[in-house]
Amino acid sequence: MIGRPTWMVSCLALLLGMAGAGTAQAARIPVRVVVVTTFEVGNDTGDVPGEFQTWVEKLPLPQVLPAPGTWHGVMRYNPDLQVLGIASGEGPEHMASSITALVLDPRFDLRHAYFVLAGIAGIDPNFGSAGSAVWAPRVINGGLAHMVDAREIPAGWPDGFTPVQGSVPDEQPVPPLHSLSGDMAYTLNPALVRWAYDLTRAVPLADTPALRAIRARYAGYPQAQKPPTVLLGDTVSSETFWVGARMNRWAERWVTYWTKGQGTFATTAEEDVGFMQALTLQAQAGRVDPDRVLILRTASNYDMPPPGQTAAALLKSEATEGGYSGYLPSVAAAYQVGSVVVRELALRPPGP
Repeated sequence: MIGRPTWMVSCLALLLGMAGAGTAQAARIPVRVVVVTTFEVGNDTGDVPGEFQTWVEKLPLPQVLPAPGTWHGVMRYNPDLQVLGIASGEGPEHMASSITALVLDPRFDLRHAYFVLAGIAGIDPNFGSAGSAVWAPRVINGGLAHMVDAREIPAGWPDGFTPVQGSVPDEQPVPPLHSLSGDMAYTLNPALVRWAYDLTRAVPLADTPALRAIRARYAGYPQAQKPPTVLLGDTVSSETFWVGARMNRWAERWVTYWTKGQGTFATTAEEDVGFMQALTLQAQAGRVDPDRVLILRTASNYDMPPPGQTAAALLKSEATEGGYSGYLPSVAAAYQVGSVVVRELALRPPGP
């Protein structure tokens, strides 16, 4: 499903960074926390917000820093909190290249910095509701697989996906998570994830008339009908914007398979596997700490239609109704929940 391996993007960015290592280095800019968002729809301030704008305006991130080699071209910085903000660009390739460029930037020493990815996502209606915020204990690669066309799926298969390392959906034993065939799952620091969840689990989230109307359509899905809340659940990362009940069942199975029954599918987004791949490789070089990474995904929409609606009709309704059904509440929730954690991390003493 992912067309270009993200490790290739990271390697290219690494070579470019090494080529520029001989240039004169400015004084290091202290960074305690890196806030990572994936897109901005217009300006960084003053218009309809993307993921980045709310952080820029509210944290705030007043200083503009050039960001060569990244999608957005600039970063934002708060010198009092020593928080750096970046918009990576959508998709795992943009994420991997932007994070690698950032880590190799000689202006920063990020060995003891925390990284907090805060972005919007689709949510499984079997897990939670639009407008909710979900801290991810794990990232599962939903883009690397063998895929059999739906018209040719063998009888008895639950779907058309098998591990690249296998030939049947339930290949046993479960192949290695990290191998020559690709990276399939990452587990974030459990203590840090739990700390972030406990710190924010009681944060009240907006519940708008529009969100209530959306929830009401999901009769028979009790978790989807609850008001927005802060949750813990795993994210499936895939560049393909899949949709529908059958694909949702695949994602639930895929998480269960790769976590050997320990994980729970909650959200679906593009960039998380590129984020984890880039940071993991840079951690091997001692440039970042892999135990200081958090992922927060807030639900802008459901990943499957309500009863009585087809997947194609859901896509059409999202397009004709101005975008994701819970877009603005989810953007607001990403900052509302994420900023609590970022501020606390920024107050921690620097260093190991």
